[in-house]
Amino acid sequence: MNYPTLQSRLQLRERPAGRSPVMYQSWRDLLFLHWEYDAEAIQRTLPSGLTVDTFDGKAYLGIVPFFMRNVRPRFCPSVPGISNFMETNLRTYVFDARGVAGVWFYSLDANQWLAVKLARIFFKLPYFYAIMREKRDLLGREVDYYVGRKEAGESLHSRFRYRSRGGTRQAEPGTLEFFLVERYILFAYSPQTQQLSTGRVYHTPYPLVDAEVPEWDSRLFKLDGFNQPSRSPDHMLMSPGVDVDIFALEPASS
Repeated sequence: MNYPTLQSRLQLRERPAGRSPVMYQSWRDLLFLHWEYDAEAIQRTLPSGLTVDTFDGKAYLGIVPFFMRNVRPRFCPSVPGISNFMETNLRTYVFDARGVAGVWFYSLDANQWLAVKLARIFFKLPYFYAIMREKRDLLGREVDYYVGRKEAGESLHSRFRYRSRGGTRQAEPGTLEFFLVERYILFAYSPQTQQLSTGRVYHTPYPLVDAEVPEWDSRLFKLDGFNQPSRSPDHMLMSPGVDVDIFALEPASS
């Protein structure tokens, strides 16, 4: 087994050579909430070929609410009512046999049904249709964000209220911030073909700011089969966002 190195993590920030994106997206007003979680418990949930990634021996589960903007295929313009929606994911961090580090998603809730269907088909990701709402204060600085997964048979079960504090910065390589947010590979698994795939994204490093989070919720843990933490997140960050190039899935190679 090969383990990720700092150099290999940094190399993933470079634009893939000789490849063209299949889609463009903008990710806006991201909130990163992370809890330390038992690494062995996470490992039991992963498909063969993936190993839980740790920082100083600690594994993490994260909830990331944010806003998708200007989502469009490479040769098409964005479409009002389809290209802009809300999304929240529950994730952990993993690496494969090559030592390639990335993200493993347990769920991605979105309030755009077409995006949910297409992402399930073309990116093999566990998307769920959800009722989602947002409110802003008069200055637009505080986000009030609601999530309710339709499949769960509940209304708006999770609320996140957050705002930025202070100036922007980039994550320093080798820090916990870098480990949690600077991820440019996603892994996807198809139970039908039992095939593990990788997807690549490219964007400039996240501009990060400290987050004030008066209200948060960890119910997604329970919905996705994990014990729900009652304590506050161990790490909280915000980002105003990045513009993203999305590349097609490829089979994960050993």
